[in-house]
Amino acid sequence: MDILYYLIQGTLPVAVPLLLVALGGMFSERSGVINIALEGIMLFGAFFGCLVVLAIQGLGLNAQVILLISMLAAALAGIIYSLLLSYAAVNMKADQTITGTALNMLVPAGVLLFSKMKFNSDGITTSVRFFIDEVPFLGQIPVIGDMFFKKTYLTVYIAFIILIIAAVIFYKTKFGLRLRACGEHPQAADSVGINVYKMRYAGVSISGFLGGMGGFFYSVGIMSGNANGHTGVAGFGFLALAVMIFGQWKPIRILFAALFFAFLRTLAYSIPLIPFLHNLGINNTYYKMLPYVATMVVLAFTSKKSRAPKAEGIPYDKSVR
Repeated sequence: MDILYYLIQGTLPVAVPLLLVALGGMFSERSGVINIALEGIMLFGAFFGCLVVLAIQGLGLNAQVILLISMLAAALAGIIYSLLLSYAAVNMKADQTITGTALNMLVPAGVLLFSKMKFNSDGITTSVRFFIDEVPFLGQIPVIGDMFFKKTYLTVYIAFIILIIAAVIFYKTKFGLRLRACGEHPQAADSVGINVYKMRYAGVSISGFLGGMGGFFYSVGIMSGNANGHTGVAGFGFLALAVMIFGQWKPIRILFAALFFAFLRTLAYSIPLIPFLHNLGINNTYYKMLPYVATMVVLAFTSKKSRAPKAEGIPYDKSVR
């Protein structure tokens, strides 16, 4: 049972950034804009979130209050950075894949430059302990308390709340319906009075909000509150894209896809605790490749059945019918 507890407690913090960033990609692509820049948005959010942590960690605030303040800063940074993609894709009608790739390449270089100039290092190192040993009351519940409410992070609960909110907005609101319409048939949406440009800006901004937050949650749950321009976010932005596609651009499916990939990553780092796998004598590096190999295998088998939004990646032109 100990290894089961360890796997669950290790999987959830890893699944959180994948879930949030994939949900962000879903909102963007359902509006009709391909967001390849999720990797860059994640690192941008992580960097600014950690910068705020560094700035306020000496004020004597509770660690979880610092986390919430920094989370909002990271989300705001993600929105600001995503506006570059919105402007290029919506106003300039630029190629969205190339724009996203350029934005991904810009951030690590910027983070490294700033960190070298300001801190003489590759990134930001903070000293706040965000880890929660036990959630009051809930941690006392037999079995469930040990699995989900001990040795965890506040980020896990925030992510699940956001998942519920995202699902409600996506399926139960006028905004969600209009967003999906803009990604499927923008001309039809425009004909009934929906401003396609504004909806696409909104979709990309939401992806920036969730991407920046997801990047900061990556730095909290995986990097112990640090952001590094050299290692970035270890390809989690691209892995989130795979989670989004595997989840068929639907919130609940994205949740299960995020848990699947997060479990594989946690399993790879837990090999010494599992006698059967440890005794096989396989180099641990191969296990660490599991999430990425699984991504390629899953996409290879599911890509034919994937149904992306019809207008995804196509710049909208009001004059075309």
